[in-house]
Amino acid sequence: MAPKALAGAESSSAASGVRGVVRTVTLCAVLLGAALAARAQTPPPTAQTSPPALVGVAAGEGAERSGEPFTFTFANRPIVVLRATVLGRRPAERAAGAGRIVSDLVSQGISGPVASQAFDTLFLINVGSRAVLALTELDVEELSGETLPGVTAQTVARLQQALDEAVEARTPRVLLLSAVSAVVGLTVGALIIWGLVRVYRTFASRLVEAAELQLAKAGIADVSTLRASRVLDFQRGLLRTITVVLGLVVTYSTITFILRRFPYTRPWGEEMRGYLLSTIQTLGLGVLDSIPGLFTVALIFVMTRFLTRLVGLWFKGIEQGRTHVRWLYPETAPPTRRLVTGLLWIIALVMAYPYMPGSGSDAFKGMSVFLGLIVTFGSSGLVNQIMSSFMLTYSRALRVGDFVRIGDVEGTVIHLGLLSTKVKTIQGEEVTIPNAVVVSQTTTDYTRFSDREGVLTPTSVTIGYDTPWRQVQALLLLAAERTPGLRKEPKPLVCQMSLEDFYVKYTLFVCLEHQDQRLVVMHDLHGNIQDLFNEYGVQIMSPNYIVDPSAPKVVPKKNWYAAPARPD
Repeated sequence: MAPKALAGAESSSAASGVRGVVRTVTLCAVLLGAALAARAQTPPPTAQTSPPALVGVAAGEGAERSGEPFTFTFANRPIVVLRATVLGRRPAERAAGAGRIVSDLVSQGISGPVASQAFDTLFLINVGSRAVLALTELDVEELSGETLPGVTAQTVARLQQALDEAVEARTPRVLLLSAVSAVVGLTVGALIIWGLVRVYRTFASRLVEAAELQLAKAGIADVSTLRASRVLDFQRGLLRTITVVLGLVVTYSTITFILRRFPYTRPWGEEMRGYLLSTIQTLGLGVLDSIPGLFTVALIFVMTRFLTRLVGLWFKGIEQGRTHVRWLYPETAPPTRRLVTGLLWIIALVMAYPYMPGSGSDAFKGMSVFLGLIVTFGSSGLVNQIMSSFMLTYSRALRVGDFVRIGDVEGTVIHLGLLSTKVKTIQGEEVTIPNAVVVSQTTTDYTRFSDREGVLTPTSVTIGYDTPWRQVQALLLLAAERTPGLRKEPKPLVCQMSLEDFYVKYTLFVCLEHQDQRLVVMHDLHGNIQDLFNEYGVQIMSPNYIVDPSAPKVVPKKNWYAAPARPD
């Protein structure tokens, strides 16, 4: 019995072991199935689940604002401006990496779709199934009103357009059609410009004919007056300006059209078209906005014009003697009028400047700086000449029409300017003398007192001691009486100026009727002096001599008109 019981016990133990193994396998299978079922029922990662490499960035770590923003560009199109350093990569490195990925995708024939995937604090830009670029909040310029979703949407649209154009640029058929369109556009633009030139030449040649026809209808036969006038020149200039403007518009439109035909140059063409439209819009709005300012400027200039005319009439009265002012003389009235008029217009310009269109633009500021530099560099000599002009004017040193001597220059003053004085010499030369030079030199005015007291003009001779001085005086006075162009009052005067070693120096003072005739009158006077001294046998002792000659050095009267001279 014992062996049988032992055998039954062993068989029962084996059966229970098999059942345990089966239960274990079944439990493992159930657990595995439950795990697989649970995995199958687990939802896919949501938009908030970040890739491992961007977990830190999404949490605000690993990204910082860069001081060197960089524009990611592809296919000649700007896509987005990167301003953040992400995971140690600067904006330029991020743009270079994104460009390499996009170029690789284009070479594989993949051009989209371009989509964005949102995470906590960033957006991931994908092309197809490949991530290209990550945009963070630090890439957004919040001061200009940008938002991260808006920048992301704009980036997706631009990148999709750039990819489409990159694929288009690699299609020979599309490039061929673009080249044909560009040639057609260039031909049409050239034909339009040629037509404009033809129309300009036709109308320019018919301007004279039309004007002559109008004069003929009006009964005016003097056509030369029309040809010599500036009317035809103005008409031709206006027609030329219109033609040039239309030609520039056609050229600009043709270039824009050609650039937009090719994928790579299309952004340039779009920028040119946008620039033209924006410029026209800006000009139009600027004109509308500037109407009140222009009205103010016009009012200021009208008032200034009225004041300058009123001041001009007052100074004109002083100049003509109808109005008398103690502190202003008639000869100083014209320069004072010009000075006051200039000051009034300068004040008007200063007052009107803020109301002028574009007065706050960089162009006006640059022009102001340029004018300031010119005045700064040239002010030293300019101010010196202007102040010298004021000194000459208000000291009444010179007047227009006066016969003067300035240094070595002798002649009539024909112009007193702000910077220089012009003198017409007896020889008919026009000499320009800077005002600073006039002030620094001695000026002799022969006209100032010639009408009232008379200005004496001297001429000298030297006669030996053996000639009676009364005879010399009588001869000089007789020569003055015979000379035309000399005034009777004040009477001519003879003075013994000095007693030299060998002779006496006699000086005859005469008063000329017209100082500008000095050269002719003095020529006649010197001729009469020589004739009279020769006639009366008086020898003129200039130059010096050593011994007395055996006979007086005079010209006999019979030889006064020796050939080729002829008596008058």
